[in-house]
This record gives sequence, structure tokens and C-alpha cells, in this order.
Amino acid sequence: MDDGSAPRIAAFFDVDNTLLAINSAVAWVRHRRRTGAMGLYALGRSIVWLARYKLGSFDFDAVAAREVPIYKGVDVGRFERELAAWFDAEIAAHICPAGVERIAYHRAQGHLVALLTSGTRFSVDPLARRLGVEHVLCTELEEEGGALTGRHLPPACGGPGKVVHAERFAKAHGVDLDESFFYTDSYSDLPMLERVGKPRIINPDARLRRWARAQGWGYERWTAT
Repeated sequence: MDDGSAPRIAAFFDVDNTLLAINSAVAWVRHRRRTGAMGLYALGRSIVWLARYKLGSFDFDAVAAREVPIYKGVDVGRFERELAAWFDAEIAAHICPAGVERIAYHRAQGHLVALLTSGTRFSVDPLARRLGVEHVLCTELEEEGGALTGRHLPPACGGPGKVVHAERFAKAHGVDLDESFFYTDSYSDLPMLERVGKPRIINPDARLRRWARAQGWGYERWTAT
């Protein structure tokens, strides 16, 4: 957007271990295993992906290409209802009050607020509704005829892909990323931390904590209580 008005400032928030005190992807795997929706092979594969994520050797698009096909043919409406119920029952209690307060602060400053996460809208939209956040930038799943096709729309919104999604958003909404904020816990988000002018580190993982200390950056601890 280029209508001659002054650039806007955005505040982008990661979700897992940032606005939430837990990793919702891990919680979803546990939920699927507990309800019998995930077999041992799929569970083992998910554990491997999660371990690679923690080690930083993680290709978000490759993982999406491997994992998303299990949802081929799933009815979109039913999936939305299932994830909304799961959020209410298992996830909502883990929202960090400090994150809610920070969102309110940015709104009061006139900043655009957006969730920026590698998750899909099915897992993130319930949180966005709860927090009153209009903009959700996430990994997008292809839909056709009211059902999921088993494919995602690259790039997945993780690692360098977050920068792509944020830059698209910035162009559409007249946002100056050099004046904008990004809150995250993960070393995998380093490309986005370096893309914005006002990076903010929350609950950093070990690699990000070491990196932040080397840069002389501080960080915050947010909890659900």
C-alpha cells in the first residue's frame, strides 16, 4: 500500500512459548495420541521433527510437505470446531497475561498487532479470537470444496518464511518493518528478529539465549500465572 500516508508500525507476536507458556504443537501431538488419532509411527515421526526443531536443523516446508498429507480430505468446518474445542479445553489456560498486556500496550500506541506463527489458522484462530487480534500470519493449508487437500501453500510460516509473510503483510498494510516489533522465543526466528527494527526476546530457548547474550540483548520471562 502506498497512498502517501505515513508508514505504520506493527507488533508481530510468535505464539508457542511466547503468548502461550507451552508449545501448542507438542500439546496437539499429545492430544491426537491420547484420543487415538495418531499411531505409534506417526508419533515417532513427530518426535523426530520436534527434536530437529529444538536443534535448529528444521526445514519448515519439508516438514509441512510430510505432515500435512495426513489431513487430506478432512472437512474444514469439522476441523475448525475440533481445534476450537481443543483450544478451550487444553490451551486457553496457558495464555501469558504479560503477552495480553503487551498487545494492549501496542494497540494503545496505534500499532497494528499480528500473530506470526508456523502453526495453521485452525490452531491459531481460536487464540486470535480470544485476544481480539485481527491479523493472523501462519502456515496456510490448501482447501478445495470445503475439505483440506493435504497440501500447504509455500512458504510455510517458519524460519525465513516468517520474513516472507511479514513482508507481504507490510506491503499490504503500509507497515515499516524497520520501526516494527517482533516477539519470539525461538532461535529459528532469527531471520525475523534481524528483519525488524525492534526485536523482543521472550522465554528464549538455549540457542537464542546464548545468541542474545553475545549480542548484548536482554530478554523477558512470561508465564501463564
